[in-house]
Amino acid sequence: MMKSFLIFTLLIFSFCVQGQDAKSLLNKVVNKIEGVTDYSANVEIIADIPLIKILPSKAKIYFKKPDKFKVVSKGIAILPKQGFTDMNTFLSNRDKYMVVFAGTKNIDGIETSLLTVIANDSDSEIILIKLWVDPVGVLIRASEITTRSSGTVKVDYKYNLQAKYGLPSNIKFTVDVKEFKMPKSFSSNPHKTSKSKGNKRKTGTIKLNISNYKVNQGIANSFFIK
Repeated sequence: MMKSFLIFTLLIFSFCVQGQDAKSLLNKVVNKIEGVTDYSANVEIIADIPLIKILPSKAKIYFKKPDKFKVVSKGIAILPKQGFTDMNTFLSNRDKYMVVFAGTKNIDGIETSLLTVIANDSDSEIILIKLWVDPVGVLIRASEITTRSSGTVKVDYKYNLQAKYGLPSNIKFTVDVKEFKMPKSFSSNPHKTSKSKGNKRKTGTIKLNISNYKVNQGIANSFFIK
């Protein structure tokens, strides 16, 4: 009886310590994200969506805290926000979720910690986020975001010159074709052509190659007004 009690006590203590470690690590990630007041960058977008042929496109993106975001492109820019700006905005509201440690995983030779982030609000658009975090570089290497309107989106991140800000140089989204919402104006895209009807893939990918970041140089609020 005493032995069982001791084991139970040790397990509870272990979960508490892991929970504290998970919160501490996520706080470090969020602190890095919050160090970015604004930025602009060039983006090359390469989409591979079943049944639709989409030529690579280029755009310029602009962001300003807390949630202002703008895309400027001559064509149709398919740019998921779930694993990009929306996730960062959600994580910055630290009272809106709880976080627990859920294991480890090696990603590209980096041992990452899996943090499961659960929304406190039952009406939240973002329901659940899984984050694979590099605890040394304090960088999100992969994420899996479950939302009410767009299902689950898996995201992989790579970093280069702007790693100190937590800003990725490459992002790969893997989306559920049935759940993912295409831009309303996409039907007018002259580059859209149907693929073979035999293509039964249920997922598509959208890759972003991001360059020429300009960070914390100031962007007026009026710039984001349509």
